[in-house]
Amino acid sequence: MRQGTWWLLFPYLVVVVTCDSWAQTGSTLPTLEIIIARMAQARAENQACFRPYNVTRDYKLFGKDRVKIKSQVVADIAFIPPDAKKYAIQQTSGTGLGKTIVRRTLASEVDIAKDHASTDFSADNYDFRFIREENLSDQRCYVLELRPKRKDKSLLIGNIWIDATTYLVRRVRGEPAKSPSWWLRGVRITLLYGDVGGMWLQTDLEATATVRIFGPHTLVSRDVKYRISELVVASCRKQLSKAYARLIPSAPCDQFDESEQKWTPSTVSENLR
Repeated sequence: MRQGTWWLLFPYLVVVVTCDSWAQTGSTLPTLEIIIARMAQARAENQACFRPYNVTRDYKLFGKDRVKIKSQVVADIAFIPPDAKKYAIQQTSGTGLGKTIVRRTLASEVDIAKDHASTDFSADNYDFRFIREENLSDQRCYVLELRPKRKDKSLLIGNIWIDATTYLVRRVRGEPAKSPSWWLRGVRITLLYGDVGGMWLQTDLEATATVRIFGPHTLVSRDVKYRISELVVASCRKQLSKAYARLIPSAPCDQFDESEQKWTPSTVSENLR
């Protein structure tokens, strides 16, 4: 090609490159319907791996400054598939408000377990809208808007982060579709999920609200230690999809002691922020 004439092809090259890039992006981004269907499949595969376990959970209640701990509660929660949960408060310190809030939170968790399908992030309970792609802890996610189909204090208006590889929930952030109590205003909730011995579970929570009379408060919970009643990591990895199995080595939990069958989560993720 003679010098000085290559620029005549420039508009054509721009169109080709742009169209090719668009085609590659479009081919890798599934439709909303496909995302929802794969979420349902991943949820069913995960629930098939549920086994009895006991978790020790640490709750901290902060005031407006989010620095000084006003109350701390340690509780044990036992789960027996498919829908049985019970809890016991093991330690409390600080104000009685923290213990009251934790008891109500755990009682609600027990009730939800009895009918978990009514609160699943599914098409039965929510309308979804695709918002964007986003990296969360170096993992590509699809961010969807959550629109509850009914006013229910156990459903959230907000956003959900779906792992683009496994289609499991990684983070949820929003507010209850119905106020959980007359005592609470402006409730905002963030939930984090991670791998626990081959089961994908909620592991962290942060809830902020204005408590009437007492003012703004923040409740933070973290799962400290799991005790799984049987060794299920290997079998669950086989049952879950190949994509999920590939994810497990990099999951946000550090150690599973097979001799003691205990799972210790890693430090609290900044994803709560």
